[in-house]
This record gives sequence, structure tokens and C-alpha cells, in this order.
Amino acid sequence: MSFLFQVSRRAVVAPWLRPQFAVRPASQVFLGQRSIEQTELEKQDTMTRRQLELSKEKVQLKRMKPVSPSLRWWRRPVYPYLWKGKPHKPLTVTRVSRSGRNNTGRIVVRHRGGGHKRRIRLIDYSRQVGGPQTVVRIEYDPNRTAHIALIKHNETGELSYIIACEGLREGDEVESFRSGIPERIMQEMGGKIDPAILAVRISRKGNCLPISLIPVGTIVYNVGEHKNGPAKYCRAAGTYARVVAKDPEKKRAVVQLQSGEQRYVNLEACATLGVTSNAAHHNESLGKAGRNRNKGIRPTVRGVAMNKVDHPLGGGRGKSKSNKPPMSPWGVLAKGGFKTRTGKHVNKNKVKDRPRGKKV
Repeated sequence: MSFLFQVSRRAVVAPWLRPQFAVRPASQVFLGQRSIEQTELEKQDTMTRRQLELSKEKVQLKRMKPVSPSLRWWRRPVYPYLWKGKPHKPLTVTRVSRSGRNNTGRIVVRHRGGGHKRRIRLIDYSRQVGGPQTVVRIEYDPNRTAHIALIKHNETGELSYIIACEGLREGDEVESFRSGIPERIMQEMGGKIDPAILAVRISRKGNCLPISLIPVGTIVYNVGEHKNGPAKYCRAAGTYARVVAKDPEKKRAVVQLQSGEQRYVNLEACATLGVTSNAAHHNESLGKAGRNRNKGIRPTVRGVAMNKVDHPLGGGRGKSKSNKPPMSPWGVLAKGGFKTRTGKHVNKNKVKDRPRGKKV
């Protein structure tokens, strides 16, 4: 009898004590028993606050019990929101490994070869198509350090890949304004551009804008160089740039990269609001050389360990570099202020060089 009483009591009490994890749509705010529909600005505010909370979350590092030496120092960031399945195959192509060799078969890039088979994900760096797009999922890409997002156009249903920003999740809406301001926003502003309303409607993480619409001091990534060109700068994990100044007369802007270098870019070049995803990428530790081989990276041999015929620092008895300064296998000096870019090789788009040396 006591057993039946406990079972019946558990069946009655459990539904009341069980926590509810039902996911409610972002377009509704529940107050008691009533539900109130949100406006477009309230939706945007809810999404912005959620992305801000997600960006402040600390990424946990996965560790394994060191049952072997290769697992002792292995560390990897854990991202539970990543897609567990395969990529969208129509947006991928086969990757042909050339192991750093040119068309004559000679090695032109050292330390490459082998590795696991991959498929190249076709990333939309230009984002010329306008209109709102919904994030279907966030995926891991073996060809880059950042995560990518599969987005679907709300009207046409077209799928495409973009570089995901920090805090972007499934169900979020992103939009590109490279082709101009859409008609629905112009009607909301009364037919003419209102800078205050426009800034509120377009300032959302993951939105792609021309730099002319981005305020000075804003943090961006996927920065383009030319008016109609694709994104070129700040595409790696955790990188970002900052819009420093604008020059409307010369149609160019100054962007400060993460190294501290400042460059000229076209005022109508593209840039995406936010920081590139997977900012904890630098905390990853492979733990053994074999994991680098799986990535297609071959070993690097020191010059002093080579023979005389293979390197200027090679040969000799014991560890000896023959009283020569550090240099490449082709005799180009590697340290001591030796510069290789002079004359016509100077970058004309560089405004300010990155800080070098120790600050006194």
C-alpha cells in the first residue's frame, strides 16, 4: 500500500514541481496569463539584450582525464549551440590538397601536406542581397577559426553562409543594407532619412552596412576595402576593427585593425557590426603533434639542425650557426630591423603603422 501511495503521489505532485523549459517565441512577452504582442523595436531590444548577455558568458574548456600523455594538455572550448550534423551540401565544394606545391610540382609553401579530407564552405563575403534573413543554425567550419552561420532569406527562402558574430544564435534576424535603405524603413521615417530612427533600426549584431552608415567608434568585423568588393579584413576568430574617422570629400574612411594599424578603406565598403565568433579559439591546446598533422600542418625543422647544403645555418660540429645572424633558407635576414618593403612595395592605404618595440 505504501508503494502505491508513493507512486500516485508522485504522479500528482511531479507536474507541479517539474521545471518548465519550454522555449517561447521572441515576439511575445508573457505577463501572468496575458500575452502582449511586441512591436518591431521591442523585438530588436529583446534580441539585443539577449545577445549582450550571451557575449558576457564565459566559455568553458573541455578537459579529459589524462589516461595517455596526449590527453594531459588537451583543451578545447565547449560550444553547446553548434550544429552537430553535416553542412548544407549545395553550399560546399571539394577541397583539392596541393600540399603547398605549384603547377610544376615544386614546394612554394613549406610545412603543408596530409591532413583530413574537407569540403570548402562557400561563404558570402559580399552580402549584396537585401532583406531580412533568419539564422537557421551556427556551424563549425574546419577551414577557418571562426564559426559560420547558415541564414535563410525570409522572402525568397535562399540559403547562404556568413561569418557568425559573437552572440549570434539560431532564430536571430540579420540584414544587409549594402543595396540601400529598404522601403519599409523609409515609410517608417516618413519618406525622408531620420538619422535617429535609422540608427535604431539598423544597429544590430550581424547586420552588414556600408561604412558611411556606421558611426565613428563602432566595433565591426568583415571589413571590405573597395565599394563593391567583398570583406577582406577581420575575418578570423575573435578579431574586430574600429571605425576611427571618415573623409566624405575623398570618399574614404580610416579603420583601425586589431594590430593597431590604421588603414584607408572606401567609404561605401562593407562592414558587419559585432566581433567575429569563437573568441576563445586561442585557449585551445592540441596536446600532441599528431593533431597538427590531422590539420595538414607538417613539422618545422630548425636551420641549425639541417645540413650545410639545406640552410645557411646548417652543418658544423655540434650546435653551431657559424657566427651568422638568423636568416631564412634563402639568405634573407630575419631579425635586427632588416626591412623588405621599400620603394614601390610600400602600402599606400596605410595611415599609421602598428606599434612596434617596447613602449618606454
